[in-house]
Parts: sequence; C-alpha cells; structure tokens
Amino acid sequence: MTVIVVSGTGTEIGKTVVTAAVAAVATAAGRSVAVLKPAQTGVGPGETGDADEVVRLSGAVTGAELARFPEPLAPGTAARRAGLAPVGPAEVAEAARKLAAEHDLVLVEGAGGLLVRFDEEGGTLADAARLLGAPVLVVVPAGLGTLNSTALTAEALRARGIEQAGVVIGSWPAAPDLAMRCNLADLPESAGAPLLGAVPEGAGALDTEAFRAAAPSWLAPALGGGWDPAEFAARFPAAFAPESAPESASESASAAGA
Repeated sequence: MTVIVVSGTGTEIGKTVVTAAVAAVATAAGRSVAVLKPAQTGVGPGETGDADEVVRLSGAVTGAELARFPEPLAPGTAARRAGLAPVGPAEVAEAARKLAAEHDLVLVEGAGGLLVRFDEEGGTLADAARLLGAPVLVVVPAGLGTLNSTALTAEALRARGIEQAGVVIGSWPAAPDLAMRCNLADLPESAGAPLLGAVPEGAGALDTEAFRAAAPSWLAPALGGGWDPAEFAARFPAAFAPESAPESASESASAAGA
C-alpha cells in the first residue's frame, strides 16, 4: 500500500493528528514517508499548515503542499474568492504518484470531508483517490451524530468503488460519555469497515519525541501499531450493555398482582 488518502466526516475532527500518527509509526518502522496536503485553506503565507504540523509531530517526514488559500473555506470556494487557480483531482493524483516514486508511503490529507469541492468542475478528494486506486482512511469524531456521517461517507466510497481502509477516532476524551462509549461498538457497523484506532484528545499538543513514542498505542496493527479494539472497548462496558437491565413485562405484571 503505497498511498493512503486520509479523509474525514467533517472538519476539525483530528485528520492532521491521525495523519501524523500514521506517519510516525511508519517512520519508526524504517519506512520513508511523505505527506501531501493538496489544498491548505485558512492559512496565510509563512504560517504553519497541516503538512508542517504532521512533519513537526512525526519527525523525519517529507511535507508537500500544492496550494494555499487564506480563507477557511472549502478549497474550491477559497480559490475562487482569492482569485487563484484551484487544485483538481488529477493534479493531486500526479503529485502523489511523484512522491510515491521516492517514498515507501504517501499520505494524502484532505480538507474537510470526502466530497468537499476542490474546483469549479466539482472535483473532490474521492476523485483523487479513485484516480490513484488508493484506499481511504476515514477519521471520525467520537460523539453523538458520528454514526450517520460515518455511514454516509462509507456509502459514498462504496458507490465510487473506492476501498475504505478503516476508521480512526480523531479525538478520544479522557472521560467519554455514553454515546461515545456505545460508538466503539457501533462505528464499525456504520462504516462497514474496521475501527483502526483512537487518538487521545490533546495528542497534537505533544512534542515530537512524546508523540512518536505514544503513536503506536493509538493505531491498530493494520496501520503498524499495537492498539487492540476489543481490549480498548472492554474498558468501557457500557458500550455493550446497559448498566441495569429493566425488568420484563411479565415480571412487572407479577409484581403488580402480588
């Protein structure tokens, strides 16, 4: 697997930190890694972008960016408003192939969700993944509402014949609520793909050394780590059974007649 496209069910859900974790684990295993950010939005000249952050967190990684637009909008909209040329799926695929010729692994990190428009023709990250024949790793939030957006993203991938590598929770809190705990069991069913990791909340604030040391514990073996979904879920038993089962109708009737 030379190229992995990292997408998500929305924005600000941890795609960059998950990308960095995958890169950190791969470099620790001796693989050369490049991260490609096709369109960086909401960042001005000289400011730190997502590719820069992946390099900072993961260490020895090649960072590449095809275009930068100052307003925090969908890439196609941001390009139009800035009066700049957009980046299309074909350009993304070409850049990824060039990086793949020189690296063992290329991670292509999208902007927002899978079907956010890149250009006026309606090109998307999904189109780039299809051109590359690359699997898509989907980053999802932990909480209420994630099952629907995860299922919709999975459906869009299947409709386009694109492989879904799996799902990673982008930010897992120290004290997850009931919905989050239940989602550990439900996310793989909604995605139709395995749960491949859970990155702890605040991981992006770690320094490089601490991040690289911890990253393998956040990702499953399929991504090079040692994270075990069953072991992780077992820490949250409420995900599988209510804390106290309600009495049956017959038991209620018996009690009423006693």
